[in-house]
Amino acid sequence: MRDTVSPLHGANLSIAAFLKQPAQWKNSVLGALCFSADAGESPMQAGMDVPCMRVPMQRLDDGDSICEVWHGSGQLTQGQCGAIHYRHDDDVLFGVIVLPETMFATGADKTPLQQATESAYRQVFALLDTLRYPYLFRFWNYIADINAHSFGLERYRQFNQGRQDAFLAHGRDVVGNVPAACALGSAQGPLTIAFLAGRVAPLNIENPRQISAYQYPQEYGPRSPTFSRASLVRLGQAEVLFVSGTASIVGHATLHPTDVVAQTRETMANIEAVLAQANRRASQPKFDLASLHYKVYVRHAADLAQIRNELERIVGTAPHAIYLQADVCRQDLLVEIEATAGHPFVFMPGNRD
Repeated sequence: MRDTVSPLHGANLSIAAFLKQPAQWKNSVLGALCFSADAGESPMQAGMDVPCMRVPMQRLDDGDSICEVWHGSGQLTQGQCGAIHYRHDDDVLFGVIVLPETMFATGADKTPLQQATESAYRQVFALLDTLRYPYLFRFWNYIADINAHSFGLERYRQFNQGRQDAFLAHGRDVVGNVPAACALGSAQGPLTIAFLAGRVAPLNIENPRQISAYQYPQEYGPRSPTFSRASLVRLGQAEVLFVSGTASIVGHATLHPTDVVAQTRETMANIEAVLAQANRRASQPKFDLASLHYKVYVRHAADLAQIRNELERIVGTAPHAIYLQADVCRQDLLVEIEATAGHPFVFMPGNRD
């Protein structure tokens, strides 16, 4: 794939390697998503002024931890607003917010998770309005016990209520012009959200094989999920693609509920359909399965080999991918895959603990 070099670029490395990087490298970091099953310290906890989420998820492929690090260009500005830690350059802002549900009492009509989600998103929107980075590219949402039921409703559906309430409260679209996103479940921990935003409106991409998530029928909850299948963003002279968490859903129904290989195949067919739509809207067709940088969420660790083998068979080569154990937003989904493209992304030395 031929690209004009994006001012946004990324890297994968372990938490231990992240902590050992020189100051010059750290100074160009917009933020990071770090995953580890243990409770060791994150770069933020180690005293670095880097917005970094720490998600309690087991890395399944190699090593005990992995960080997805996003670098900006030029001089970076950092700050804190409420519960949000952020950094930005002239074009892109990365932020992290962590809110324990225990901060919120059970209300008459809103659960603690719903309130935490609404509060987090309201804080994000207020920050972006203040700093004038109005366009959201991508959200990463991590929720403890995402498939569990409490207060008479699945927790993922509670999250969707809180998210949409915040969008509506800030006059944001809840159909069409909505960012790419994922929502995954961890075994424990507070509500943890990271986001990328900027000053150029992205093109929101949908998948003709699927009903748009924001148009799902009410059988999936009182509020539809508020996200697009992908966002295509022009940064400088480059076009960067953020593919949302994608699973084995056609129309609005889960396919192959007990077959992890078939689910992986269906998921990749959906990603390929998203790429076809992105290529139609890009300045020139350039996205293909081999050019993507993947994050693969696996419900059952024992399924890793089958998922990885099928992914490699479909892509035709060993893809640039990391594998994490996570609960997916529907109980019958066994794998979810997200991806990015159009920017440099490297596995750095020390990506294994």
